[in-house]
Amino acid sequence: MSVTTSRPVFDSVPAGRDMVLIPDGQFMMGSDNHYPEEAPAHRVSVRSFWIDRSPVSNRDFEIFVKETGYVTLAERPADPKNYPGALPGMLAPSSTVFRKPAGPVDMSNHYNWWTYVPGANWRHPRGPASSISKLKEHPVVHVALEDVEAYAGWAGLDIPTEAEWEFASRGGIDGAEFAWGDEMTPGGVHMANTWQGDFPYRNTMEDRFEYTSPVGSYPPNGYGLNDSIGNVWEWTSDWYQDHSKIDSPCCTASNPRGGSRETSADPRDQTRIPRKVTKGGSHLCAPNYCRRYRPAARMAQAIDTSTSHLGFRLVFRPGPDG
Repeated sequence: MSVTTSRPVFDSVPAGRDMVLIPDGQFMMGSDNHYPEEAPAHRVSVRSFWIDRSPVSNRDFEIFVKETGYVTLAERPADPKNYPGALPGMLAPSSTVFRKPAGPVDMSNHYNWWTYVPGANWRHPRGPASSISKLKEHPVVHVALEDVEAYAGWAGLDIPTEAEWEFASRGGIDGAEFAWGDEMTPGGVHMANTWQGDFPYRNTMEDRFEYTSPVGSYPPNGYGLNDSIGNVWEWTSDWYQDHSKIDSPCCTASNPRGGSRETSADPRDQTRIPRKVTKGGSHLCAPNYCRRYRPAARMAQAIDTSTSHLGFRLVFRPGPDG
């Protein structure tokens, strides 16, 4: 569903928007020490930009919906032409929800904890019986790419590139493991909302939260960003490609943008849905399964899919590229 309001044009950060200025700089993007899709590490440069201090919250998104009447993808029936052979029940308004199993399961099958739930959407993050009435300061979730694009157009802002997002997430610490340094819990302090215990069935909640947490519940990084690691994955504007397919990974690139729509789809997916890069990990990232609570970590996300652990934040680019 498109938003009928015209896109505002700003010469500076919109009034009332809590954003952080990220200075020009260079950094080592990616990592050679973790998952294959993060390699090779390569140096890039990024021009100055502003970025939301925190992920967009349910309260923020609710204002957008009230002003525009926007209906998210998860709240609409799926078009059967896009999903040939799908059972009618799979076309009902739905979204993907994490459901904790009762005990250990086959870790190679993510359907053991992910469920497509009719009636799940940003208003009902854990299914139709749930509500955001007490979650107004939590990140909005169940937003597909077109929902993020609609919000960005209304706000007069942009979705960050992968390079912008990673540079901001690093907080000025180039090459560190995490957004705050090289130790996961310095001095025993939890710095982000992640999973403690045995994923996916036992979360000891040493960081106090089982699911999402209110934005700003943990210390900000060196640039003042909240929740750049954990809590929810965040959309970027880059089409997914392996870092290994970069034309010149050895050399400094300026404000790089990755991939293309045509090549971003998973070749194993018969529907060939394009994918974007998401960043930051989430409250479901756990040492025994997903060590993606790091700035270098990345995940390919189908643009037609929303989940209970995926949100976003936006950027403002001053000057001719804004």
